[in-house]
Amino acid sequence: MALTKAVIVKLDPPGAAPIPVMFNPPRYELAKTNRFAEIKVPGLPASVLQFVSGEAKSLTMELFFDTTDSGADVRGRAGQIAGLAEPDALTKAPPRLLLLWGSLAFPCFLVSVRQSFDYFDALGMPLRARLTVEFKGYDTASLAPAAGLPLAEPATRYVAKAGDTLQGIAASVYGNPGQWRRIAAANGVDDPRALAPGLQLRVPRLP
Repeated sequence: MALTKAVIVKLDPPGAAPIPVMFNPPRYELAKTNRFAEIKVPGLPASVLQFVSGEAKSLTMELFFDTTDSGADVRGRAGQIAGLAEPDALTKAPPRLLLLWGSLAFPCFLVSVRQSFDYFDALGMPLRARLTVEFKGYDTASLAPAAGLPLAEPATRYVAKAGDTLQGIAASVYGNPGQWRRIAAANGVDDPRALAPGLQLRVPRLP
């Protein structure tokens, strides 16, 4: 069985080709933080904790890139992912992303990226890179639309491209990757990750 590659789907603008990682990371780390206020009550031996709010989940991992076989500048491959932290000219904000790997479907933004290069050719061109990346998750139901970007109407037809998944398509047209089963049921698709390029999918409108 071929090893499933992690991919990053760029949702703004819709229809962008998924960006596969060069090598799957050996691990990733998910973190969730809650904020509490300490309320001082006279006579009590300790403060009373009052829940204030939850913070967005974060996902961190290290990605490795190696182009020693081809001799190409590794910054071309690494830059595809590093560039996802840059604000879009239209929305003035970094794009919404969907990180897909196995059972993981993580709607997110790339909030931090650190690049290091540790192998070079005779002319000093980098051939190996490590990216330490942090993604912040978001709730698709509560995310405010980026400035200048209207909420997209769900499409009625979609032509699958190489690397497409039903989760990525659902995130693109509905803003919610969890709606992929609606598309699967409408098209009789059993495997949400096995989509042949050129396959025409019917995407039903949400009620």
